[in-house]
Amino acid sequence: MKDRIVDANFPRTLDQRVYHLGLRAGEVANRVITLGTPSRAHGIASYLDAAPTPFTLTSERGFTTITGRYKGVPVSIVSIGMGHPNADFFVREVRECLNGDMVVVRLGSCGGLIDVPVGSVVVPKGSIAVSRNYDFDFVRGEQGERPYRTSKPVFADSTVHDAVVDALKRTRPEGVNTLIVENTLNASADSFYSSQGRQTSFPDHNADLIDRLMSEHKDLATFEMETFHILHLAACWRPEPTPAPVALQPAAPPLDRVATTPSIYPGAHAPSTQTEIPNVSGLAAQPRIRAAAAQMVFASRTSQDFITPEDVASIEAWAGRAVLEALAGLEIASDRLHEEAGSVWEIKESDAAQTVPR
Repeated sequence: MKDRIVDANFPRTLDQRVYHLGLRAGEVANRVITLGTPSRAHGIASYLDAAPTPFTLTSERGFTTITGRYKGVPVSIVSIGMGHPNADFFVREVRECLNGDMVVVRLGSCGGLIDVPVGSVVVPKGSIAVSRNYDFDFVRGEQGERPYRTSKPVFADSTVHDAVVDALKRTRPEGVNTLIVENTLNASADSFYSSQGRQTSFPDHNADLIDRLMSEHKDLATFEMETFHILHLAACWRPEPTPAPVALQPAAPPLDRVATTPSIYPGAHAPSTQTEIPNVSGLAAQPRIRAAAAQMVFASRTSQDFITPEDVASIEAWAGRAVLEALAGLEIASDRLHEEAGSVWEIKESDAAQTVPR
């Protein structure tokens, strides 16, 4: 029963797959693009090298991971959906599948809070969290507390940030005048509606939310739902000793259904053959998580414009390739990389003649 869960603290199957993403060591690379939709992930994956054949896995929980090489450099593309909880699953579970550094770029859509046209790409220097205050009386409009709370800023890795900006500028298609906006602040909300100041039939008490945020943070430029949590986890993570595995109890009841069996695409690369759980605390070079974001303005909160489907396709193609370029160009020392043998990005003799972009 490989799908049997053996540790309730950090659930894994007997073959060491993490619970929500369905991955195990050797199936996710040190350089990662994370985004919201599988279609965007597959579109960006079309730029990966032909060999080794990219590995594609979709978990029972709907996370899609595509791992291969871009210009010879191992990279993963992970679709996580929306919001802080899914970002939390992503960062924590990928981290536990990796030895060495983890470099992440979040590529997603956003709402623009400044006067820039839809289709602009924003690379924020940092992010604040905006969350609904559950102690506020939303029925009576209690005045003793603010209905929304904001955090202190957390900042992107400056090297990764600059690499993304540089790659966007270098790869911008000829004749395209799309703005690239850098060194601004992002706000990551816990709701698409209330915590982003949108008006619905609910008594959200948020009519002045955007004005308040803009007055408190003069460089605020975008609203979305994931960047803060990714940057926060990257900034606070420090490797700790790996606890001893929990002993398997023979009398444990079987699962009623297979909860974690991932779907590995037919014709894709075979799964990783690595069976050891990564132990980053034992590495000589202490690993890091380095993170940044690129945000495509799909909606203008100032003009109420919304991007067209045609523009979405062209902006995603350009920004996706730019982020791949940025990640591939970032140097990671060999002692900070996950081992290649047995991984899905391992190049074998049969792959050697095909290691060119598709």
